[in-house]
Amino acid sequence: MDPEAVAKQFVDFYYQTFDTNRPGLALLYQDSSMLTFEGSKIQGAAAIAAKLTGLPFQQCHHSISTIDCQPSGPSGGIIVFVSGLLQLAGEQHALKFSQAKFKGFFSKSHKCYVHDFFFF
Repeated sequence: MDPEAVAKQFVDFYYQTFDTNRPGLALLYQDSSMLTFEGSKIQGAAAIAAKLTGLPFQQCHHSISTIDCQPSGPSGGIIVFVSGLLQLAGEQHALKFSQAKFKGFFSKSHKCYVHDFFFF
């Protein structure tokens, strides 16, 4: 498995889902998953999905500038760092963002999930 190809495919899917069907992101998390966002630690798929769907904007578009990744540990994890622009509906200027986000793993069912991520 090529970590760069997996990371690109996952990042493309994640941000497309974030931009068009944010509640669908819940499928990418498990009870052990954790999000750190603006000093808060949020754990579990339901809590993370609630945080992401409760953000103060409904429409947005991510433009990815960089995807850097590397394998992480013997269990098949991948760490991914993403940077880019976030365009909010009705706003003239895009916001820069970076996410050191996916320490992703494959579960026993071979489904990729997000274990840890940070949003900056």
